[in-house]
Amino acid sequence: MTEASGYKAELIGVFGHPVAENPTVVMYEAAFAELGLNWRYLTIEVLPEDLEAAMRGLRAFNMRGINLTIPHKVAVLPYLDEVKPAAALMGAVNTVVRVGDRLVGENTDGRGFMTALTRDARVDPAGKRVVVLGAGGAARSITVELALAGAQRITIVNRSPERGLGLVELLNAKTPAKAELAPWPGRYAVPEGTEILVNATSIGLFPNVHDKPDIDYETITDGMVVCDVIHTPTTPFLAEAEQRGAQTLDGLGMLVYQGAIGFKLWTGLDAPVKVMYDALAQAFGLG
Repeated sequence: MTEASGYKAELIGVFGHPVAENPTVVMYEAAFAELGLNWRYLTIEVLPEDLEAAMRGLRAFNMRGINLTIPHKVAVLPYLDEVKPAAALMGAVNTVVRVGDRLVGENTDGRGFMTALTRDARVDPAGKRVVVLGAGGAARSITVELALAGAQRITIVNRSPERGLGLVELLNAKTPAKAELAPWPGRYAVPEGTEILVNATSIGLFPNVHDKPDIDYETITDGMVVCDVIHTPTTPFLAEAEQRGAQTLDGLGMLVYQGAIGFKLWTGLDAPVKVMYDALAQAFGLG
């Protein structure tokens, strides 16, 4: 370690609940090691009622920033000094960057998803009919990016009509896409003609790794691209889609690509994307 750098590590991390199984630390620590940076990524359990205190702690510790995961992506907004326009449009923040004494909110989820969709799945959403399960922070960021990329029609499927309607109204008012709300009181049948289906809920997240969204899986066809934001490589949701011949896209690429954007925001350096992906793949036993 050089005299100039001293012993002080720059701190970033993630606030969430539950968060113990969040693998983000693996890819960031691999990236720091690859570039020789004295940075550390902390995985921190923050209960909803403690978020305000946690954000004060972020300031007190002079952390360089933080990721937000469930359930904090919307709740964090009042504790920020600035929210970038795209994140403000989405109404959700997953990345906070410290700029001087100010905390600036960004959202990299949607951009990470779009990179995975276009680069890994080789799918252009322009003109496509999309169904998105959920209306939370991930759904907001993904649907806004899909709409701005030219998706023709976006159907939001959500159990809470109020939250779902809020997202539909946002998409119709602020983007070129036509959005509609579909109720989800029980098993949901994916409409004929759907080209992209996205699970943007937390269903399937640890510890409930065997859960899957309550839909009629017989309505999935081999002409669909089925995506899951859950970062484990094969979820029960995707397994059902694969059995029916659909092209599938897991949340691992989205996690890496959105992480690479955050890495650049925090450090100012281009992220070693392959190193980050390989580290996660190894952690999941894929390497």
